Amino acid sequence: MLTLTKEDGPADLDGVTHLSIGVSWDPTSGSSGGVLGKLRRKTGTDLDLIAIAMQGGDPVRLAGLDSLNPMGNGSLVHSGDNQTGHGDGDDETVTVEFARIPPNITSIVFIAAAYKRGSSFDKARNISFKVYDATGGSSQQVADIWPSLLTQDNGCAVAKAIRVGNGWKLEVINVTGKIKQGDEHALMRFAVSK
Repeated sequence: MLTLTKEDGPADLDGVTHLSIGVSWDPTSGSSGGVLGKLRRKTGTDLDLIAIAMQGGDPVRLAGLDSLNPMGNGSLVHSGDNQTGHGDGDDETVTVEFARIPPNITSIVFIAAAYKRGSSFDKARNISFKVYDATGGSSQQVADIWPSLLTQDNGCAVAKAIRVGNGWKLEVINVTGKIKQGDEHALMRFAVSK
């Protein structure tokens, strides 16, 4: 299995018609035990995987939160909101079908965020991102992206799919920052700066 890093530079996606990125995490109660710790473990931690379609430097569509098919044609699809991190496998996934992405979209930025109030990266552990080649109808994991967990931030720009001529490349960004929780415009501004 390949682990992608920023230092690797953009990876060619030649032959990949469908790309999926999944995020998974394990909830933790932090250092609190007792009733409060049990309650936190039960409710889990709400991280969100969000894909923002960009037209040059402008965000134009957002997949995630309440928008599962923002293009309306199945070209950018979110699996739905997992609010706890409980369960095996990916907790949230975004799938891109490159041939159906409108020609005005120049890139897609993938962000993981503790977007809702009361959520934070430090209440989750073992955060990982998996990259899948979903060409041909079955998903095969081709790479991992492991962000640093040493952050007090609540947002991480994970990767960006960039249109290059008739093809696409995937570049790891792995940059963290603060996003005002509950503010969709703050989320989009975070994507623009990446």
